[in-house]
Amino acid sequence: MTEADSTAPTFALVGEAATVLVVDDERSNVESLEKIFTREGMRVLTAFDAKHALDILRQHKVHVVLTDLMMPGITGLELLRAVKQVSPEVEVVLMTAFGSVEAAVSAMRDGAYDFVEKPLRRLPIVKSVRKAAERGRLVAENRSLKQEIRLLSKREIVGNSPALRRVVEVCAQAAPSLATVLVLGESGTGKELLARSVHDRSARSKGPFVAVNCAAIPETILESELFGHERGAFTGAVGKKDGRFARATGGTLFLDEIGELTPQVQVKLLRVLQEGEYEPLGGEPTKADVRVVAATNRDLTAEVAAGRFREDLYYRLNVISVTAPPLRARRDDIPLLVDHFLLVYCAKNGKQKIAVSRGALERLIDYPWPGNVRELENVVERAVVLSRSDTMTEDDLPENLTEAKTKVAHSLEFPIGTPLAEIENRVIRETLRHTKGDKSVAAQLLGISTRTIYRKLDGVIEE
Repeated sequence: MTEADSTAPTFALVGEAATVLVVDDERSNVESLEKIFTREGMRVLTAFDAKHALDILRQHKVHVVLTDLMMPGITGLELLRAVKQVSPEVEVVLMTAFGSVEAAVSAMRDGAYDFVEKPLRRLPIVKSVRKAAERGRLVAENRSLKQEIRLLSKREIVGNSPALRRVVEVCAQAAPSLATVLVLGESGTGKELLARSVHDRSARSKGPFVAVNCAAIPETILESELFGHERGAFTGAVGKKDGRFARATGGTLFLDEIGELTPQVQVKLLRVLQEGEYEPLGGEPTKADVRVVAATNRDLTAEVAAGRFREDLYYRLNVISVTAPPLRARRDDIPLLVDHFLLVYCAKNGKQKIAVSRGALERLIDYPWPGNVRELENVVERAVVLSRSDTMTEDDLPENLTEAKTKVAHSLEFPIGTPLAEIENRVIRETLRHTKGDKSVAAQLLGISTRTIYRKLDGVIEE
């Protein structure tokens, strides 16, 4: 170790102190490097051979491994490869007195961050280790951010209302079976999410989930898209093409907007469900290793009665049916959904977490949501993009929400089995709508105290 640069300035630490593992069979070299990096504010671990270095690496969090290239037993280049197997995120800097272009190229190819020659000088070696630690930190942050966005962006079923819980429970029970599932409900209620939940909890979860919007594919090519075709099956069929059934082999095929199928395609789909096989256009019968989940926002019983949907196909599809509840029937889930979408779109747009004001949340809860969860998601995304503060207020909502007149219910209906807490909450909210938010008047009408209204709406059940 040369002393020519002993007066070189130290490097300022930013954030967490870097941990460097120094590996060299020369004890004096290890001791010199330990003093230098300790003076620089780094945490230093030492080893005199590669085996001991790997043991340390498995037990401690290390940012950079600084290792000699030529060591007895396991060489530095072999240690580099082992480090990348044990802890791929750790950066490695190699040092050697026998440097060569070939050795440097080989080390870089195997994942080394840098390559420095002996005799070592303080400034270059500290600079190299610092940069290696900073690169490792940036890579880790980038990976963490991508993972966070991926997790937040992953569409999931959000909510804990009784109406939603009942549907999710049925899907969970149906998932392990091979039964066809029919998901009913209005547009935007999350029918595809329910279909995915069936797939994810089934024995086919490791297979593909292939979604097809039957309404989005022109009638003239829908049959080919679903079942595929052979070369020359029709004009323009210049080659063989696999359909969605083939792509979903071993997994689940989700047929959205099933009510839009043409009579011809309905017949072919019925054959798949009855016989377990399909025929590509111009091809031979092919075994269908697919679990079918279908969805529609249409009333299929009415479509059957009108002759637009085959009755036998309907019964084949309707082995297990669930109805995704509209958002207006699960208003208690709106705060959870708003919070979820705020997280997603703040992360996507590089913004700090945005809160929601009580006034804005009340507006969102009171709105009837004809577009259901999809409409709510769009409203929250818009608010995140346009908001100039750390709170989403009523001013950030679109005009159709702020100007909408709330409809006052003169009577309420509840299904048998609705939890008492949900009934109380709905009655209080509807009464407040009737009194235009006057809690004192609402309390008089309900025969309770104003304090009780505040506690019920805040989720605190009064004993």
